[in-house]
Amino acid sequence: MRWRRGVYAAPAANGSGPNTGAGLPRPRRAGTVLGVSADPAQRAVEVRRSARRRRTVAAYREGDRTVVLIPARMSEAEERRWVGVMLDRLAARETRRTLGDAELAERADRLSEQYLGARARPRSVRWVTNQNTRWGSCTPAEGSIRLSHRLQGKPEYVVDYVLLHELAHLLVPGHGPRFWALLEAYPRTERARGYLEGVAAAERLPKVPEPRHDGD
Repeated sequence: MRWRRGVYAAPAANGSGPNTGAGLPRPRRAGTVLGVSADPAQRAVEVRRSARRRRTVAAYREGDRTVVLIPARMSEAEERRWVGVMLDRLAARETRRTLGDAELAERADRLSEQYLGARARPRSVRWVTNQNTRWGSCTPAEGSIRLSHRLQGKPEYVVDYVLLHELAHLLVPGHGPRFWALLEAYPRTERARGYLEGVAAAERLPKVPEPRHDGD
């Protein structure tokens, strides 16, 4: 089997890698590994092209990297798209398998510290099964955050965005400019919003709130 190798730097779970946003860089030459850290969620991504592989695309974890297998004839644009798709699928599978209420609370604490200066301090963070028309909710007076069980299995950066969204509501009510300014530091806000809008459109659910620029 012959393959051409391309190595990407995968974005971290918090979105802080070189590949933020919807785009992905072109493959580097074999042996080039970008931005790999000790954090298991921040792995290099190696693309292997196979002449034997006709249509299918596969991905798996291999030590400290993610390997994506694609057909040899696939264009670079298709390659970049499929790398993103497979990273999301792997992340969704791992989120569904490992993220419980305790991990969710720990994740909220890390996000608050990283993006909100640890100012948002929820007293409880948990999954709920009675939110079918919204992704998350919070009660600032109680310091409680609830995420819909429908987010379970979604990519980690999407869960992080919704968590951060609700953390920001502990500080600022409503969806005015002050609220959206709190989310500007999170580099995958637009990609996460696009993902949720796609799901909402498919399921005919209300869209996620749009930023306003006319004052609180």
